Amino acid sequence: MTLSLTKKITIADRFSIGGNGRFVLFAGPCVIENEEITLETAETLKCICERLGINFIFKSSFDKANRSSIFSPRGMGLEQGLKLLQRVKTEFDLPVVTDVHESWQCAEVAEVADVLQIPAFLARQTDLLVAAAKTQRVINVKKGQFMAPWEMKNVVDKLHEVGNDNVLLCERGTTFGYNRLVVDMTGLVEMRTLGAPVVFDATHSVQNPCGQGIYSGGNRAYVPYLMRAALAVGIDGLFAEVHPNPEKALSDSSTQLPLNTVEEILKQAVEIDNMVKDKLNK
Repeated sequence: MTLSLTKKITIADRFSIGGNGRFVLFAGPCVIENEEITLETAETLKCICERLGINFIFKSSFDKANRSSIFSPRGMGLEQGLKLLQRVKTEFDLPVVTDVHESWQCAEVAEVADVLQIPAFLARQTDLLVAAAKTQRVINVKKGQFMAPWEMKNVVDKLHEVGNDNVLLCERGTTFGYNRLVVDMTGLVEMRTLGAPVVFDATHSVQNPCGQGIYSGGNRAYVPYLMRAALAVGIDGLFAEVHPNPEKALSDSSTQLPLNTVEEILKQAVEIDNMVKDKLNK
């Protein structure tokens, strides 16, 4: 079976994702916690990606609206979060991606974010997809944990119907029984047939949703293994949440990668991606 060629999509007039080019990295802390962590992570990741020749989009969420508990920290909020993301864009000359949870947020977030991300739980929310598409920003839709890969065609069709062809599809694991996710690597192949660039979320894929009762668990030790497997299949983007001190992170503390480990992991990623893309481009 020949792996489908995905569309090339331009990010912020800087670089493209898709078309069997080198993978683009989407990375940063799960949630915007404070200025220090956000800026340190953005600067460090930018330096690493420049050394390794990886195009990089900084990711962090101004609000985590789908936390397990009502008492869980949610982030800095829309206004302060967007201000800090704008600082990242300006000071480090980086494109940024962040989540939107409500239709009314899309236009305002699009003033700052180069990519709008639709959370997995909301992948079928038509009004949210339409509002995001109307901004004409690139839209990264995380495949719902409850959805089959081929069901993402309906998502793509909704966005295209509004006149936005700048669509990315993101695999982040599928519900397998209670509090467990698994990754079906054939799903990456299936989603590529839809033509949209495919991103693999290596950190959320090792999550145990709500596995600790009032918060989610997981095991970051498995991240490099799943990442290498996805790269070997062939992906256009790699998504990973990264934190200077994951154990003290306000969200996804068990799955975020320590910032000081990322460079070695990405070196492996580049080696595998080069080998796969060389073969695909022959």
